[in-house]
Amino acid sequence: MTPAGTASGYRRIADKIAAGRCVVLDGGTATELHGEGDTPGDDEGLWGTRALVHAPDLVRGVHSRYAAAGCDVISTNTWGLPSALRVDGPRIWESTRPVHWMDVARRGLSLVREAIEAEGRAGECAVAFSLNGEVDSPEGQETIRLLSRPLEEEPPDLILVETLSLIGPSIYVTVETLLETGLPVWLSFRRCRHGVCGVYGQHWGGPEGDLFGRAARRFEEMGVGALLVNCIPPDHVRGMVSWLRDFTDMPLGVYPNLGYLTNEGWRSDRKITGDEYAGMALEWRDEGAQIIGGCCGVGPELIAAARERLADTKPGSRRPDPPAETNGAGPSTLSGPVEPGVWRDLKGRELFPLPLPEITVDEGVFVPTQGSFLAWRHLFEERLGNRQRCLDVGCGCGILTVQLALNGAAHVHAIDIEAPAVANTLANAFRNGVADRVSGAAVDLYPWVPEERYELIVGSLYQMPVDPAEQVSTHRPVDYWGRNLLDHLITLLPEALAEDGVAYLLHLSILSQARTAALLAEHGLEARVVDYSFFELTDLFQRGQNHIKHVEDLTDAYHLRFGDQEVMVAYLLEVRRRN
Repeated sequence: MTPAGTASGYRRIADKIAAGRCVVLDGGTATELHGEGDTPGDDEGLWGTRALVHAPDLVRGVHSRYAAAGCDVISTNTWGLPSALRVDGPRIWESTRPVHWMDVARRGLSLVREAIEAEGRAGECAVAFSLNGEVDSPEGQETIRLLSRPLEEEPPDLILVETLSLIGPSIYVTVETLLETGLPVWLSFRRCRHGVCGVYGQHWGGPEGDLFGRAARRFEEMGVGALLVNCIPPDHVRGMVSWLRDFTDMPLGVYPNLGYLTNEGWRSDRKITGDEYAGMALEWRDEGAQIIGGCCGVGPELIAAARERLADTKPGSRRPDPPAETNGAGPSTLSGPVEPGVWRDLKGRELFPLPLPEITVDEGVFVPTQGSFLAWRHLFEERLGNRQRCLDVGCGCGILTVQLALNGAAHVHAIDIEAPAVANTLANAFRNGVADRVSGAAVDLYPWVPEERYELIVGSLYQMPVDPAEQVSTHRPVDYWGRNLLDHLITLLPEALAEDGVAYLLHLSILSQARTAALLAEHGLEARVVDYSFFELTDLFQRGQNHIKHVEDLTDAYHLRFGDQEVMVAYLLEVRRRN
């Protein structure tokens, strides 16, 4: 049975929705704490949550600002608990005094209640107990059962499960377990019109038809109180509410992010003002959203601006145009369609696809591939990099870094996600007598922020389409289209390249040419083919050949077969700013 106080608290929200008024959620909590005593560290699953132990006054202060901003629902700072309770998960209590995780849950609830009371809004704000998508697991279901004990003592008004991703059989078992608590349950997914979506706007899966819509209908039949989308960029929200309305009559909501983690800490889109965020909120409302808030990087000021503009509105029924087709890699951000360019060689011949292809490692470090050798050959033959500041992205053993330095580069900075690879590169630079002009750093490309602009950038990055069926809640997904790293590097080029700089990027034929050309154009770039070669489908690619074929059926990607031999074409692109 739902406790009486909880029932009345939730009834206020339900009555507001029934009356056609917008329910306003709070914004990001962890991102408001960052810089006030809480840092993400290495465990993204504990963003903000450890502050419940270390800095409860700061957490209460964030909740108070949202209560003062006029929020109707304020979430507890417990998003990371399911991650911390995995057998192999990070531990809040390993770096502090012993603490019971249920006491962390209790404190999360009491801090919200105290903040609401302090702002004089008791009886006006509902409390949502927040859990992340890791709760959709066997361990997570046991966590839900145990949570019912502290939730009975000081019940929230609802349970909000956030940043869910995949739709599989386990999700329905998890929802049943949540509903058994007797508390109202809201679910929120990282979803846009192109499927599972991430905080950087990357897409983790391929076309899935109406799977999510059918799941929405089933959630409604099971008794879920509302369905929302969150933790995706605002430009990916468009069209979701109207699309879901075709499948379900339950309340729908959105709360996108404006922030993400970089190696310099949290970075928020400061260009979005309160007025601009309120304008976007009105668009979501016009599409039919009944619940609107914010995720990472959306603070109290933006929420307050949105609440003021939404106050006298009714949910609309506008149906935006479908997002532009981009081979499953995301909606176009341009005002009009981008005409994909055609890649030609110096003699004007079209090279994609090739009309007549030709078949032509320190321990633990990624071994150079045919693609790496292709890039090295071009650097060597053209003596590129002379007197320039250069960047090698994904340096591996450093074959490209060393060649650039040998070509006379003023300096070469080598980055790779693996520290042993960077060490290997620096050792190879020493062996070749160029260590004085080479530096290196272990860097995760997704959160990386360029420290300077480079005149030459070279990137021979991993490209492998992978079925994301085993995806978990994380900002580093497996890669359905095989192009997440390449796409992200392209988005960084405008900030990393000097004004007249050039980048040389490896592009395999099992990736879509049309998508790459369109993405380059979106970022003010253009490419031409300066060399190409053949790339054998090694055992690694052979193991994923069924999925590779599936991606090829969906896009203009391709590879070739000669008897029993299968090969890809490796293209070396020269990328510059468009004139």
